Amino acid sequence: MNSAQIRQAFLDYFKQQGHEVVPSSPLVPGNDPTLLFTNAGMVQFKDVFLGSDKRSYTRATSSQRCVRAGGKHNDLENVGYTARHHTFFEMLGNFSFGDYFKQDAIRFAWELLTSEQWFGLPQEKLWVTVYEEDDEAFEIWRDQIGVPAERIVRIGDKGGRYNSDNFWAMGDTGPCGPCTEVFYDHGPEIWGGPPGSPEEDGDRYIEIWNIVFMQFNRAADGTMAPLPKPSVDTGMGLERIAAVLQNVHSNYEIDLFQNLLKAAAEVTGCEDLEHKSLRVIADHIRSCAFLVVDGVLPSNEGRGYVLRRILRRAIRHGNKLGAKGAFFHKLVAALVAEMGAAYPELAEQQAQVERVLLKEEEQFAKTLEKGMRILEQDIADLDGKEIPGETVFTLYDTYGFPVDLTADIARERELELDMVGFERQMEAQRERARAAGQFAVDYNESLALDTETLFAGYDGLARPAKVARLFRGAEEASCLEAGEEGVVVMPETPFYAESGGQVGDTGLLRGEGVCFQVTDTTKQGKAFLHHGKVIEGSLSAGAELEALVDAEARQATAFNHSATHLLHAVLRDQLGDHVNQKGSLVDAERLRFDFSHFEALSREQLLGIEASVNALIRANLPVTTQLMNIEQAKAKGAMALFGEKYDEDVRVVSMGEASMELCGGTHVQRTGDIGWFKIVSEGGIAAGVRRIEALTGPAAQRWIGETEKNLDRLTGLVKGSRDSLVEKVGSVIERNRQLEKELEQLKAKLASSAGNDLAAQADEVAGVRLLAAKLEGVDPKALRDTLDQLKNKLGSAVILLAAVQGEKISLAAGVTQDLTGRFKAGELIKHVATQVGGKGGGRPDMAQGGGTEPESLSAALASVRDWVQERA
Repeated sequence: MNSAQIRQAFLDYFKQQGHEVVPSSPLVPGNDPTLLFTNAGMVQFKDVFLGSDKRSYTRATSSQRCVRAGGKHNDLENVGYTARHHTFFEMLGNFSFGDYFKQDAIRFAWELLTSEQWFGLPQEKLWVTVYEEDDEAFEIWRDQIGVPAERIVRIGDKGGRYNSDNFWAMGDTGPCGPCTEVFYDHGPEIWGGPPGSPEEDGDRYIEIWNIVFMQFNRAADGTMAPLPKPSVDTGMGLERIAAVLQNVHSNYEIDLFQNLLKAAAEVTGCEDLEHKSLRVIADHIRSCAFLVVDGVLPSNEGRGYVLRRILRRAIRHGNKLGAKGAFFHKLVAALVAEMGAAYPELAEQQAQVERVLLKEEEQFAKTLEKGMRILEQDIADLDGKEIPGETVFTLYDTYGFPVDLTADIARERELELDMVGFERQMEAQRERARAAGQFAVDYNESLALDTETLFAGYDGLARPAKVARLFRGAEEASCLEAGEEGVVVMPETPFYAESGGQVGDTGLLRGEGVCFQVTDTTKQGKAFLHHGKVIEGSLSAGAELEALVDAEARQATAFNHSATHLLHAVLRDQLGDHVNQKGSLVDAERLRFDFSHFEALSREQLLGIEASVNALIRANLPVTTQLMNIEQAKAKGAMALFGEKYDEDVRVVSMGEASMELCGGTHVQRTGDIGWFKIVSEGGIAAGVRRIEALTGPAAQRWIGETEKNLDRLTGLVKGSRDSLVEKVGSVIERNRQLEKELEQLKAKLASSAGNDLAAQADEVAGVRLLAAKLEGVDPKALRDTLDQLKNKLGSAVILLAAVQGEKISLAAGVTQDLTGRFKAGELIKHVATQVGGKGGGRPDMAQGGGTEPESLSAALASVRDWVQERA
């Protein structure tokens, strides 16, 4: 079977066993701050295992795309050089949420692996591990499945933090339990021993399946209590099982990788399909392409930084192979051919992915040029024969400058690299990466809730309510007194809980003698949390109240939310289908909409977008909502935000024929209710992501009123009228430019005059003419001009000039060409700058610097004489 057939067979088998086939979730985990990327199949089901998310099924199966290239899963440098390390892989999994447990999970795994109808692996080739204390699993494997006891290995817990030695935990706290694993024996011709043996790190015995039995809940003090509904989480790497079923030893030899390797060889000109650099490129195109599909774009921080590192590593390896120009983006088509059928979103966004990768390739070419300039400058300033490790690391980390390229340049200049210092910086970076990937979370800390809240706020903003639960912090309370802050949970509420970019409602919960001010509404699982403060009386659990949403804020929020839908539709219509929502925020004040696009919008484009949205508002389109099955909604053309979690039944919001989106937010009844739409800003927030901020309704009217006032003030300042305003402002700007030019000319004359006077002050020290002086009322540019004039007038000299503006000192040093063999301007500037609380540097003939301690300047200038004397 090829890789696609293996993936499909796995899903088909578990579908026959009553499992719901669930699509892969995005690589960016939804609502999960504990992970950098989705790194296992269970991630999208974490809330189900925790009990805060209820699904219509209790059995699930999936083929989950995963990335491990950051945080504690940071094996980037190994990828391409080992048989099984990848930045991107697919995890085949089956899951039970309180349904079947150990017996069925083990039976399913064995039947799929060994049955001739399915994978047909020889039973004698399979070994099994169990947790050392899990007698139940051991007996199932031995007595029911028939695996000989000598091929069942008990593995102990050595106290590791996560997933250690056949005992798995979601974190330091929360669901956990023993594991059992299945290993495949490649045969005695491959070195290595069975799991648990001293030779277990060899390649003979390869783990192909891991089954986690979630049966305990671990508290912060380490105690473990049985879970009321034990569950199962399994995982089998598609690439590993494909290697076994296709009778190859390395994952890079499977069909999927062989086709990518051939494509990489074609675009780089390398004919050796076993070249490790080709393996790097073939692996990295998968992670890069899918990260872009899931909304990650190259940047200098967070997930975007990891993507940039992977991408640039691939480009460097292509350059090593002799690739000319941009090549990496050309591999997207080959990837779509291999994986587009299983992941249609990859095929749909092929053009977008290619654009992002090409743009980053072009940007990297520029950073290489910049890195060369920085390296040349640092080499010029060297005191010895070794380029500092900090410089090597900065070039590598900040500018993506390959270390081996830095080493080549160093060899040409007869220099060496401080690799010890570089490795020290690299280790510090790895530590930061590990820390960034290890998010501490206590899964028992969130409010203990199994309550479901019915939202009843689409049709009304006031209704009777009853307090079901009260919380003071994370602790449940029986009552809250006046002045106390807390959380109220009710079985039914008109308050909208923050989600989908719309902020939570505010308002009041009012009863006889009691009033609770709601300052925010959020969700936890299916429960709505009303955050706020008791402003009158005492609030008790069970109290009967009236829930009153702030009607003005809700209406203004609805204006902005509905306008966001119209804006999204207009952007796609005018800019193209590549536009996708990358984030939004709607509240009572304004709307903010982030979208994918690769260049700034012109003034004309913004005016066109604004006009089109206002035309849809004036059309007074009806805003309708329907509840329907999610697949039915997508078939009708409803826009779904990729990566967003949706229930099986979804709410579809339509605005005439202009817009149809899946949305649970609150909206106007007709688009005309919005009144007016005004864009107030547009700009880039990340590579390939733009942001529009806009106002609607009364807020837009107020903004226009303020703009009118400012126009009136401006016409008054330039003594003109609105009709002549542009002309008047233009003439003021032109006059200002002329005055600035005249001022520069006057400064140059003053500098020349000062140069004549200063030249006469030059002294002679050990046969060398020296001038160290302070100038008054001179800016840094004039200081440099004066320095150049003095070098010309004196012919042969060492010069140090200083100027003070407030607490800031500007320094300039110059050495005429005949003296640079003995005196370096860069060394002189450092000598003076360090004495006045600053720093500086530059070339042997000219250098600049500064400082912040004017009181030390006189002594620093006086020291120049001794500095010259020592080197004369």
